[in-house]
Amino acid sequence: MVREELAVRLNDREYKNWLKAGRCLLIVKDGLLTYTDQQMRSFHTDLLNQNSVLRSPCLSSSCKPRGNKLSSACRPCSEWQKVILMHHRNPDGSINWANCSPPLWRTDHWELAKAYMPRGQAQVRGADQCDASALLNLINYCKWFCAGDPKSARQVIQCRNELMHSSEFRVKDEWMKRYRTALQHFVQQFSHIPRMAAVGRQIENMLAVDLSICVFGEDATDSACMLSDSTRQQETSAEMVSQWEAALLQEMLQECLHATADSEEANAQDGELLRSLGGFLRSNKDLGERFSTELQTITELEARE
Repeated sequence: MVREELAVRLNDREYKNWLKAGRCLLIVKDGLLTYTDQQMRSFHTDLLNQNSVLRSPCLSSSCKPRGNKLSSACRPCSEWQKVILMHHRNPDGSINWANCSPPLWRTDHWELAKAYMPRGQAQVRGADQCDASALLNLINYCKWFCAGDPKSARQVIQCRNELMHSSEFRVKDEWMKRYRTALQHFVQQFSHIPRMAAVGRQIENMLAVDLSICVFGEDATDSACMLSDSTRQQETSAEMVSQWEAALLQEMLQECLHATADSEEANAQDGELLRSLGGFLRSNKDLGERFSTELQTITELEARE
């Protein structure tokens, strides 16, 4: 049986664009997991081998960020801070020290990686817990990732931010063309990564598929939807599309709720997007039920305004 509410949403071409674009980000993320983890292990090992101070354990229990600032750190943690800035492509910009636990820099390569990522990574313990934005920003800001042109990562980051801050959950065909070009350029720049060739094919397949003709019930016997791969056809179930949609909305919700909960980071755009998300979930019963906990949090935040 067709999921009627999902089918209605997929009748909107620009909503389908939004959903497909979000799915492409997840494909990019999956393709970067092993690569970024291996590179950060190598970077971490290289730093330890070059600087004996970095091999010393933290000397103070007070070495932790306050807000987004890290000051009065012990000598080893201060040395880590100096090295992180030395390898940052924009050291004069805003470094999200609140992501990090400085005493762990000596032993945990991913704790080092989080210094090059956007806000909200404090509880993340590995590449597999990161979203595409975190991994793309790591590649963009950390000088260890010297292969290719960092501009290609920045272009995808810009498109990702536009997509994730779309309060209408819809993007136009013209935007999708620009997005596709940015993704293609990024994949080409990182073609040395073994997984990236498969990522490129998966992205092209996702951008070509018409999701509105691919939503079948469990007992469907209709023909499968054609992907842009001349050698095969694939049936995309309603459950699979629903999972893609939920993953994208979950990422938006987590980002918005984190920003709104932090009064120092919250801004008018975060509040507007959170209200839009709340309204969207309430107007779609299936999504409202799936995200009932998050919707309750949104309702409580709205009541405080």
